[in-house]
Amino acid sequence: MKQMKNNAMLLLAAFIWGIAFVAQSVGMEYVGPFTFNSVRNIIGSAVLVPVMFFMDGLKRKNGISEEELLKERGDNRTLILGGICCGLALAVASSLQQYGIMFTTVGKAGFITAMYIVLVPILGMFLGKKVRPLIYGCVALAVVGLYFLCMTETLSLGIGDLYVLICAFCFSIHILVIDYFSPKVDGVRLSSIQFLTAGIVCGVAMFLFEDPNLTDIFAAGVPILYAGVMSSGVAYTLQILGQKNADPAVASLLLSLESVFSVLAGWVLLGESFSGKELFGCVLMFCAIVLAQLPEKK
Repeated sequence: MKQMKNNAMLLLAAFIWGIAFVAQSVGMEYVGPFTFNSVRNIIGSAVLVPVMFFMDGLKRKNGISEEELLKERGDNRTLILGGICCGLALAVASSLQQYGIMFTTVGKAGFITAMYIVLVPILGMFLGKKVRPLIYGCVALAVVGLYFLCMTETLSLGIGDLYVLICAFCFSIHILVIDYFSPKVDGVRLSSIQFLTAGIVCGVAMFLFEDPNLTDIFAAGVPILYAGVMSSGVAYTLQILGQKNADPAVASLLLSLESVFSVLAGWVLLGESFSGKELFGCVLMFCAIVLAQLPEKK
């Protein structure tokens, strides 16, 4: 029963993230990409503050002492440095994604972004991490899927698809940075600092390259609030709670459904559709995503 509850939390998190692609697309009708990301990330950082106290309360309820809590939070210097590094990577990746969504469909953006699941092990190889032979096959399958999903008859890659593909690469770096810092510090605090950093970085770009005004920001209020509160605060918390004592392989597979939900959300809410060739590309990419997360047979 408890396992089913955890799986339901992870599935809901993936659903929220899939819908967030629609929110990002709709929000761009009112504000620029840097404005959208700046406001959503600052909101996301603020939303995680009460989550910190909530998580601390749960731990105290489970008998963890104040001394153990402080130890779990880690060194403040490492926490701040990690949050800034993660925030810089997130700012670049999310901005590329926002620009990409301006020129491609929500469904495509969801699947191409999910390429990070396949790219992370490959990039980890340069950091001395072992790469299973299966991953090379997954990369090849994902590239073929990307061809069917994005390539036109003139063998050109759409500008929006290219932005999102670079974004997937940047998200891979972001994950590796998190992988380095997260074992050393409290995850919720790390995430809150990274959102704040990303919000500030995108805010600087917002004033340099865009013309933000409160009227447009309020007009995009619902998509921004969804992305900031639901995608950052609620879904992140569900992921933390759902992954507790869960099978990592099952957890990653459930979370990868984010790409499928993005396609369904784009179809239902925005009326987007796929050709047979593009759907075949989606299937191949999803197979690569699932295979890349299967545990190694002992």
